[in-house]
Amino acid sequence: MEYAFQKIGLIGRTDSSRFSESLSRITILFSSLDLPVMVESHLADLMPGSGFDIASREEIGNECDLVVVLGGDGSMLGAARLMARYKVPVLGINRGRLGFLTDISPDDIEDQVFSVLEGHFTTEKRFLLDVLVQREGQIIGRADALNDVVVNSGTSAKMMEFDLYVDEVFVYRQRADGLIVSTPTGSTAYSLSGGGPIMHPRLDAIVLVPMYPHTLSSRPIVIDGSSEIRIDIGVENIIQPPVICDGQVNLTALPGDSVCISKKPDQLSLIHPVGHSFYASCRDKLGWGSTLVDKK
Repeated sequence: MEYAFQKIGLIGRTDSSRFSESLSRITILFSSLDLPVMVESHLADLMPGSGFDIASREEIGNECDLVVVLGGDGSMLGAARLMARYKVPVLGINRGRLGFLTDISPDDIEDQVFSVLEGHFTTEKRFLLDVLVQREGQIIGRADALNDVVVNSGTSAKMMEFDLYVDEVFVYRQRADGLIVSTPTGSTAYSLSGGGPIMHPRLDAIVLVPMYPHTLSSRPIVIDGSSEIRIDIGVENIIQPPVICDGQVNLTALPGDSVCISKKPDQLSLIHPVGHSFYASCRDKLGWGSTLVDKK
């Protein structure tokens, strides 16, 4: 049989009690296919006798044309930032909680993964953010994010002061716990908890969400996705604000530093089974009202 993908990579996290069952099922499925499979070493230890090749994530990105991520959205975020560089599409199997990015349920592993391998899927492009911390004109830290970049005071007891610029135009000086800079992908994550809007993933936009601002008039702002954002940390601050990317990668800024954020040229290719709907995901995962009955 001819498949839509010729070499599969399997990555994920093993810190869930529900992980083993799904790993066993995906192992049985992949073993039945006439396709080469590469897995991370920590997964291979849980799959004795599978015959799969053991590889690093970088090797998987270099050699595979589809990567299957087994875990929650946190697992997907780490994988997505790397695989976007290699332009490898990613398919997620949910073993976490919400699972906005990992949309195959554990009960549907065999049917939906096999259907994707047969070529029945849709592809969605998601953009990432490039993050630079600059000090006296020099780059002292760099990272990227699929969901969001959070600059905050690092403590609930103190606020921070910062100046916000968009495309070199001054927006405001703010005293707040911090600022969330979110992509449409991240609009259903931390940004949502901070009062930001839900954005459809196809939007070319970024939302700026102040965290507990010291003013009643400060509200989230949605800007063009190609905007250049600069957050200047006030020199009077006594804190060293962390710059947190996707809740996983931490940089540290000092008073007087600038945090520069822009869209990355690399995009993530996210694979969905046929029939996937962003709105259905919101209804299911955010507890929206019941669906309307189709009238034919």
